[in-house]
Amino acid sequence: MSAAHPTLEAVAAHAGVSRATVSRVVNGTPGVRPELREKVKRSVAELGYVPNSAARSLVTRRTGAVAVVIAEPETRVFADPFFARQLRGISRELSANDLQLLLMLVEDEADYQRVGRYLAGGHVDGTLMFSLHVNDPLRGIAAASGLPTVFGGRPWWPGWEDDASLVYVDTDNRDGARQAVRHLVERGHRRIAVITGPLDQTSAVDRLAGYCDVLDVPEPDPALHAHGDFTVDGGARAMAELLDRSPAPDAVFAGNDLMATGALRTLRARGLGVPDDVAVVGYDDLDPAAWSDPPLTTVRQDIVRMGEIMARMLLEDLNEPEPKARSVIIPTELVVRASA
Repeated sequence: MSAAHPTLEAVAAHAGVSRATVSRVVNGTPGVRPELREKVKRSVAELGYVPNSAARSLVTRRTGAVAVVIAEPETRVFADPFFARQLRGISRELSANDLQLLLMLVEDEADYQRVGRYLAGGHVDGTLMFSLHVNDPLRGIAAASGLPTVFGGRPWWPGWEDDASLVYVDTDNRDGARQAVRHLVERGHRRIAVITGPLDQTSAVDRLAGYCDVLDVPEPDPALHAHGDFTVDGGARAMAELLDRSPAPDAVFAGNDLMATGALRTLRARGLGVPDDVAVVGYDDLDPAAWSDPPLTTVRQDIVRMGEIMARMLLEDLNEPEPKARSVIIPTELVVRASA
């Protein structure tokens, strides 16, 4: 073989280690001391060694790929910066471990069947799933595939709390909402409305619960509750509905930044000042929140880190004989700007 295609033996000689050590490092097998692993990686990079993926798959029984399944249509995924951030975190962690990301989106029944066939076909080593809705078939598809799976977001199917094998990553949505609504109360607002996302997802349910916690009510006043579906247009429509009711709210907590952006658009169109007439708080702290007019007070959740942790926990399941990965809840933080 020419020098342009270095062999495993050449890497071993360059690094001053055995061929078996190089093989373990290249195949991601645990048990190699960190200093030797770094030495081999440097030699691989300097020599330009490229592993034979087919041969490696035969040895490791791994494909070197992870499926990321988002239970949303492409129109939602590519319009909402939340998904780009989460995918950035996932991609960063997988790339650092020489794994490929395969993105799969779900829009209709045929897509569920396609995802099920693909996962059961042995094309990937594990699965990351998020944005699931209530009664989502993806839970059963993941179980049927037999693949290690990490979920993004708190699950809510029957018996999930007693399932010791379940691994998920979420942010503390309920406490984040509490921080937002408590801030509005402390600013003297008394008619605080809420614009919710889809209530067949736990993130929206938990944020609504946090709103109710602070106001000490079992459920929101119907006159102060509108649905926005986590979209800009939905938030704009919901804000219009709230303003058409009497009396109108003096503040609104929107369950994500996109809905808050839509609410700001409606308030501006109605000639109302923010925060003088109506204060607005969002959720997520996506980049446009700081650019809005006025800049948006919002709840920050570390979405990129959430993606990184999901990928890291899946890697533990794949690589550790007794993985430590269990479910993780990431704290949130209120970011106060000019809108409230």
